[in-house]
Amino acid sequence: MKVRVTGVVIEDDRILLLDQDTGTGRSWSLPGGKVEPGETLSDALVREMREETGISVAVGRLLYVCDHLPDGGTHVIHMTFEAARVGGEVGAVADGADTTPIRGVRFVPLAALPEIGFSPRFAELAQAGWPDAGSYLGPKSAIGL
Repeated sequence: MKVRVTGVVIEDDRILLLDQDTGTGRSWSLPGGKVEPGETLSDALVREMREETGISVAVGRLLYVCDHLPDGGTHVIHMTFEAARVGGEVGAVADGADTTPIRGVRFVPLAALPEIGFSPRFAELAQAGWPDAGSYLGPKSAIGL
């Protein structure tokens, strides 16, 4: 089993996303990655956000927990947190920050999420401020990912 953390940074009704291949047909994704042995969830998120986006964040509330159970693959638990930018420069991506190359980092309007491959369900949750934050939502498909 693996644990991954992702961060949701929203400023002025725009969400911070990475432009990279996701293996899902969508080229935009939330920043984040795997939790290393001996690392706290908070430390992992701060590190991943800095490496992948160039910004420093303060970790906020837990937004949701969900599972990814690929056919014959390793069970992955996704923990997504709200985060607030406290420094850094958007787009100052660390070399080799991810095994999948990052083409860009930018804030995308919440209303445009369905246009770039996110489900209407995910866009609704983001625009509504993540009602039921902190909940276990089952498979990733429950939030439209």
